[in-house]
Amino acid sequence: MNTSRILAVAALAAVASFGAQADEADASQYVVKFEGNRTRAEVKAEAVTVAANHSQEPAGSRVLTVQSTANRATVRADAAKAVRLGQISSGERSM
Repeated sequence: MNTSRILAVAALAAVASFGAQADEADASQYVVKFEGNRTRAEVKAEAVTVAANHSQEPAGSRVLTVQSTANRATVRADAAKAVRLGQISSGERSM
């Protein structure tokens, strides 16, 4: 019983030691070697230009302004009439 337990522990230790052989944690073998040909001053000048021309407004967020000639009372009356005629739904009802 003792011998089989010792052999089992030895086998487990041998299997565990093979799994402990790991590569470096930083994955340096996958790093692409890169050498730029622009100077620091060129990159800095480009960054200043981009920052100066950057818009803080998100893309597609412009609102179209339309001048309307209808007053509020007319629009409300037309909406109420459309609801009565069943042209548009009201509340939680659906067509």
